[in-house]
Formats: sequence, C-alpha cells, structure tokens
Amino acid sequence: MLIRIFSDKVSLGQAAAEQASAAIRAAITKRGGARILVSTGASQFEFLDALTKAPGIDWAKVEAFHLDEYIGLPATHPGSFRKYLRERLAQKTGIGKFHFVEGDAADVSAIIRELGRQLSAAPIDVAFIGIGENGHIAFNDPPANFETQEPYIIVNLDEACRRQQVGEAWFADISQVPTRALSMSAQQILKAKELLAVVPDARKAQAIKLCFEGPVRPGAPASIIRRHPKATVYLDWHSASMLKLDLQAELQKYGRAEIAA
Repeated sequence: MLIRIFSDKVSLGQAAAEQASAAIRAAITKRGGARILVSTGASQFEFLDALTKAPGIDWAKVEAFHLDEYIGLPATHPGSFRKYLRERLAQKTGIGKFHFVEGDAADVSAIIRELGRQLSAAPIDVAFIGIGENGHIAFNDPPANFETQEPYIIVNLDEACRRQQVGEAWFADISQVPTRALSMSAQQILKAKELLAVVPDARKAQAIKLCFEGPVRPGAPASIIRRHPKATVYLDWHSASMLKLDLQAELQKYGRAEIAA
C-alpha cells in the first residue's frame, strides 16, 4: 500500500483526482466504460471538486455506486448521501448511471439485495473512499464485520460515528442522526481493482494511526485496506501527525511511503 503526503487539502484533493481520473479514463479506453465506488463527507469536498473538473473523462460511460446511506432519511435531507452525491458529482458531470442507495425505501432488505445484484454484475474499476474519525470505511464501524461477503449490509452506527456527522454540520444534534444505515461491506470494497483513500484533517489522525499500526483487525476497520493489492492513501500532515516518527521522516523526505500488509 502506498501513502502519499501533502501540505494541504487542496493539493491533496487535486493529486488524488489526477490518479482517479486516470483510472477512469483507462477503464473507458480498455472496456468502453468505467465502474466506480464513491464516498461522501466533508473530507471529500476538495477531491470531488477536482475530479468533476478533470479533463478527458466521458462521464456518460461511467457507472457509479456509493458506499452507504442512513435508514429512514429522505433524499432531500441535508445529511443524505444521495443529496450530497447528486449535487457534488452526478449533476456536475452528467454521469451515465448512478445506483443510489434508497435508505428510506419501505423494504431496505429488498433494496440491498437488488443493489448487490447490480454491483456484482461486473468488476469495479476503482473505489474512492474516506476513513472516519472512528476508523470506519463506509459505515463499517468498529468492530467491523470482516467476514461477510454480502455486498451491502444493515449496520448499527456507534456514537462516535454519529457525533462526527454532527461535527460536520449535517445534523443539528446527535438525536437527529439515524442509528442505523445501509453500508457496503468491507469485503465488497476490497473487490475493487484499485482503491484510493482520501483522508485529510487532524481529526482523522488517531484513525490513521490505528489503520497503519498493529495488526489488521475489526477494531480498526480501515486497517483492512492494507490487504488490498493496489491501494493508495492520501494524507495531509495533520492526518499523518500521529504516525510513527520514522514513517513521518520517510514521508517528509520522499513525499510517499510504502506499507506492507
């Protein structure tokens, strides 16, 4: 796994978007289309802004899935990930096909079964993910289920995860944050051919430390990305601030570092 370090969120987002757009263009050139996974949250603002401005992408040939959505939250709510992605990605690009996670459907079990069928129809070329303050990927809060092979699962959200949503101003207080969500499973995320994790900000430093130090374990959900054969993690100096000093020194010297699984 490769770590790349940047001085600020804008340069980080631009660099990640360059790699992301190259992966999308390569898939379109090779197969006539690209299938992608996208994530949400305040940490993805700069990356998605740069990605939507990237040159040379035929967005009509892109098919997208997103990682998660709250159960029972309407798509018009400011905290809805469907609203976020429509406004920050789909409407800006005219993306060919977007499979939105309908968390407010009457039968969410039927929704995730159908999404799983569509997701499994062909390989995912590249996944764009974040890492939460509690170390989650998608809504796989600790201790995450590393065993299930189901594409999407129903999960309970822990308090740290729900407080993060208030901290990012998607909800006024924790009582408004749903307690359950639909989430892509950790194993499904790992099936993408290429994985990019965009993780700026000091509030993510502890999660990054847990991701890279110690064994791969459900208590540190993001640590599982160390098992991916082609993963790149984009950090700034704030999110990297709790890494071991020798790793920080390597990042300072080279701007990147490789981490063994």
